[in-house]
Amino acid sequence: MRAPARVLPALTTRRALAASVLLAASLGGGPSAGQNRTDPVTASLTLFAGTPAGLWRSRDWGGSWQRVLGQTTGAQLDALGAARGILPLGPLVYVGGEEGIYTSKDFGEVWERTGSSPPVLCLLPSRYPQSDPTLFVGTAAGLLKSGDGGRTFAPTSLWGTSVFRLDWPGPALVTATGRGVLISSDGGAHFEGPGQGLPAGDVRALALSSFFAVDPVLFAGVGQAGVFRSSDGGRTWVSAGLAGQRVGDLIWLGPFLYAAADGGFFRSENTGTTWTRLGTAGTGSPTQLLFPLAPAAGLEVFLATDQGLFHSLDGGGEWRPAGFRGENVLAVATFPPPSPLRRGKTRK
Repeated sequence: MRAPARVLPALTTRRALAASVLLAASLGGGPSAGQNRTDPVTASLTLFAGTPAGLWRSRDWGGSWQRVLGQTTGAQLDALGAARGILPLGPLVYVGGEEGIYTSKDFGEVWERTGSSPPVLCLLPSRYPQSDPTLFVGTAAGLLKSGDGGRTFAPTSLWGTSVFRLDWPGPALVTATGRGVLISSDGGAHFEGPGQGLPAGDVRALALSSFFAVDPVLFAGVGQAGVFRSSDGGRTWVSAGLAGQRVGDLIWLGPFLYAAADGGFFRSENTGTTWTRLGTAGTGSPTQLLFPLAPAAGLEVFLATDQGLFHSLDGGGEWRPAGFRGENVLAVATFPPPSPLRRGKTRK
């Protein structure tokens, strides 16, 4: 079994810039959710977060946050509701919430509503969104598909269950749902799964091999049952540790597999055979992990929880608050995104 290439801890230009921004923010005071800023919008090192109150943006790497409501020339995001799906692709930004999907073509300043849908839980574009405008949307009722970049949507054959996570390594479309891990080989027309050995329960965490087409290994966090691993594209599953833990998110940065669970932040160096508890970010339940500078640097990580957003500079050993103290953070995203773009980051 081949894991993705090793993550280098070296500081790149982006990483150094992020560190300098973080230092400047710390010198100016601690992070504060909802603090309004009048700084001009920048197109780099921008963080987005989703909460029950809507969409937020930070221009100083989590030092302070501004609620995104939209300009008077476009749709207002005050009707969005809880923001659970955030997808920044450059100037083009998608956000999905309780009341549907909104898009912006200018980094989140002016918004357009693309139509109503069931509550949105996650968003997934094609690997080449500039040439392939396909967009999948996981909702509380099932999976939607758009062939025109989100202007129109149609239901797929996956319906009647919540879709929490999505990944599309090609040609397989992998979904984490209330009925387990379901996989389509024909763009959502048909699905198979959940496969033998996977226990019943919501799958809210999903991680795939970077070489899934030739090395179809995937991991799933199932209910309170911990992590499960499949080496044959989801046909069969075996336990991969953390039994009894609710796993909120998984990220595989080879050779390391990371898990954010109710019992803390864990790392496995042998694809789930054994786990090391690295630390904990408060007492909240995790909702999403984000390594914003991967794969160039794998030490910096953000963790969204139901008690706020946390930030670590040492791979999860120590954490500091990064805003929204005591609040439920449903999603976190960054632009520029990690490379390759990690799919399916948002839900609860």
